Amino acid sequence: MWKKALILFVFSTFLANAQNRPLLYNVDDLPQSLLQNPGARIDFTKHIGMPFLSQIHLSAGSTGVTAYDIFSDENNNVNQRVRDVMNSITNRDYFSVNQQIEVLSLGWKVGNKGYFSTGIYQELDVFAYFPKDPAILAFEGNADYIGRDFKFSDASFTGEILTVYHAGLNYKVDAKLTVGGRFKLYSGIFNVESTGNEGIFRTIETPGGPNFYRHEVSELNVRINTSGYASLKDEEGMTVDQAVSELLSRSFFGQNVGLGLDLGFNYRVTDQFSVNGSIQDLGLMFHQKDVENYNYYGSFQTSGLEPLFPELDDNEQAIPYWEIFEERLDRSLQDETTENAYTTWRPLKYNASFQFGTGKSILPCDYLLSKKPRFMNLFGMIISGANRPKGPTYGVTAYWDRKVTDNLRFRLAYAVDEYTLTKLGFMVSSRFKNFNIYLAANDIIGYTNLANANSASLQLGMQFIFKDL
Repeated sequence: MWKKALILFVFSTFLANAQNRPLLYNVDDLPQSLLQNPGARIDFTKHIGMPFLSQIHLSAGSTGVTAYDIFSDENNNVNQRVRDVMNSITNRDYFSVNQQIEVLSLGWKVGNKGYFSTGIYQELDVFAYFPKDPAILAFEGNADYIGRDFKFSDASFTGEILTVYHAGLNYKVDAKLTVGGRFKLYSGIFNVESTGNEGIFRTIETPGGPNFYRHEVSELNVRINTSGYASLKDEEGMTVDQAVSELLSRSFFGQNVGLGLDLGFNYRVTDQFSVNGSIQDLGLMFHQKDVENYNYYGSFQTSGLEPLFPELDDNEQAIPYWEIFEERLDRSLQDETTENAYTTWRPLKYNASFQFGTGKSILPCDYLLSKKPRFMNLFGMIISGANRPKGPTYGVTAYWDRKVTDNLRFRLAYAVDEYTLTKLGFMVSSRFKNFNIYLAANDIIGYTNLANANSASLQLGMQFIFKDL
């Protein structure tokens, strides 16, 4: 069971930032802003994405540790570097990755006030907390930690690959308020999750007992749920390439399904000042097919073995102490594999922001704004986050958005989040007639030395965007 848990945890960690993308949030001439806020203010009347190329998003990060901390040449003692890292980070530090590819994206104006958009995207999301207590116990043992409780609740991770089919409506209620919603159908490809684990391991001194120490496992309850994994595991001799091919074959029609909803709004307090907010992926996944659960539970105490060495004749056998110990351990700590369906919440994401414009200009093709003025300089702040098993992650981003011409704009951003206090971002979007291309990179400082960076994020895409006059 523990071997399976280790494989799944390593798989989750090395496949691996919050999913929020502040560099495209509130960008009113990019359709991708509707994926973050279905009620966003927009200024186009139709869009058609290049299949598989309209949005490619990759991001990864870790809090509290970087690759440089472990593989640096400054200290040749690798064990000491690992020990220093484990002592410096906490059980609330985490590793994360998010990848998203837009397979299909299109939208068009509906009536005088609406805009309908639909599409398909594939997403991978992995989030794993650092299992501090189990890691210290495995790496250093318990000799220096007599009387300390090692908590199995530190082990907590989720990972999923899925395809999302979505359709949304952006609707201008009046000159000030725009609202929107997006319905999502999730098609699950792969899922693994282990959250809410319980149990404690401790070693205590027992001077008056049968031994100097007693080892205890108290109220252990560890569970790992998987879907889409059992069929891969059961295929004898399956290679990594074959496993990847099998996962890709499920891309459009996965074995498990779910439902979700995005909601958002934008309110123009004045011509220059606006506020908006959104929630994404308020939804559930129902895992019922190709499901396998690994459970380990129970309590156990031992003061070690107390062997006796009686004189034996040729017909007598030595007492099988180890077999007796194993039987007692197996009776107390149960290892069980089941095939029970389970349900998971998608990681709910949320955004709230305000924006102030300066440098007035007229944008006659902005049908949703009824030919209201636009502003060449936009200054704003975004608060964003995502729900995770041990509580929400967060980030605050301030930005300057400059519309250089009708065909060129850029955004500079500075963010503070759980990865770093110095995250600089840059986005540029350019249009050639109706063809649009954009690029956004976050944590630019980290790109100078990726091994020493806590996070990195890159987005790019190309599409056709139409603005009817």
